[in-house]
Amino acid sequence: MGCSSLNNHLFIRLEWRQMLRSRWMQLVAVLFVFVFAAISLIQQIALPDFNGFTRQTASFLNLLLFLLPLFILTIGSMGVASDLESGWFSLLKTYPMTITQYIFGKYIALILSFMLILCLAFAVILGMSGISGQVHLPILFVGLSILTVLLFSSIAILCGSFAKNRLHALALSLVVWALSLLLLSYALMAIGTVVAGHVLQKLTIIMLHINPAEWIRFGYFLFSDQTSVLGPSFYSFTEFYSSTVGYVLYAFVTILWIVIPLVFAKWVLMKRGRQA
Repeated sequence: MGCSSLNNHLFIRLEWRQMLRSRWMQLVAVLFVFVFAAISLIQQIALPDFNGFTRQTASFLNLLLFLLPLFILTIGSMGVASDLESGWFSLLKTYPMTITQYIFGKYIALILSFMLILCLAFAVILGMSGISGQVHLPILFVGLSILTVLLFSSIAILCGSFAKNRLHALALSLVVWALSLLLLSYALMAIGTVVAGHVLQKLTIIMLHINPAEWIRFGYFLFSDQTSVLGPSFYSFTEFYSSTVGYVLYAFVTILWIVIPLVFAKWVLMKRGRQA
């Protein structure tokens, strides 16, 4: 048990160092920190003391949901696909390391890498706050950023386990990103033009639960007490999630979004190992 734990710890350190040395990861870090800080500065200068859901808040939330998932899915999936393509994964199987430990190591390394990027972005914002006194770091956005990293890192590992090579992983991650952030929402709007309102309401509630991006967006409305923007037709739904039981259910669904892709990724890798 001790040797296995040591191997897993060393593997996580190795993966994390490789990610930090990646030029692609370094470019992503610079881009995200710059855009994150710029949007925060523009938002606070344009509307320093805002209450409620404003256009600036919506822009910031959309930017967060567009950039982070895209970077996480592409880098995370290509990392796993690279191991499968290069034979590194096959070599690792000859060591005392299980597939569960491999997936856990990749997942933790990916989380640590993007947590570091988030910390850099938050540090820049706090630095600007100390200089100008106008820029503030909303705690809710910090929590949403961490939640986004946790959810989409899990999905990225699953995409990489399906991919045959890095190019395939890139394609899969872009498809998942487009579905989560664009296509499913557009499809729901198209369906809304031909179905009754109560049917659209049920489909929207289902979409909130099966789409990780919309689930995180709903989390913002829920924890910022801005559920009224969803409209009066969702009053019963939002009232339930605003209760203690609703908060517990939100946490439970979030955990499922983290665990299920990792478990499925393990199954896919085990199946590919038997076929090899």
